[in-house]
Amino acid sequence: MKLGYLLMIRKPSDNQCSGSHHHLQDQKRARMRFSKFKAMLIVFFDIQGTVMAEWVPSGQTVNQQYYIEVLTKFHECVRRKRPELWRNGWILHHDNAPAHNALSATQFLVNKNITVLEHPPYSPDLAPCDFCLFP
Repeated sequence: MKLGYLLMIRKPSDNQCSGSHHHLQDQKRARMRFSKFKAMLIVFFDIQGTVMAEWVPSGQTVNQQYYIEVLTKFHECVRRKRPELWRNGWILHHDNAPAHNALSATQFLVNKNITVLEHPPYSPDLAPCDFCLFP
């Protein structure tokens, strides 16, 4: 799989309308270029916005040990940024990635009293970031 980004270029063009009035019309032209690196971002968010974002270091595999490190940071971010959730309890929804379902990650969440909303298998339509983070 090749990664890329979209480069938007605006070119003004002159269009004559009635009389001597000239209007500029923006025309957008998209050009695809391949990026030189691959990056992964782990984002935790709620209805109020982003709680934590963690760039995965280049070459790092998101395995159960790394995911527990991220969850530890996230647990502290919730305590600082969302104290009302910290006191009243909150629910974590993540997909069925192997690192999320690992026994050690599950034990971490149980030990921290974090309720997990189960993600049904084979449900790509329930990817909340598709609706909330990327318009």
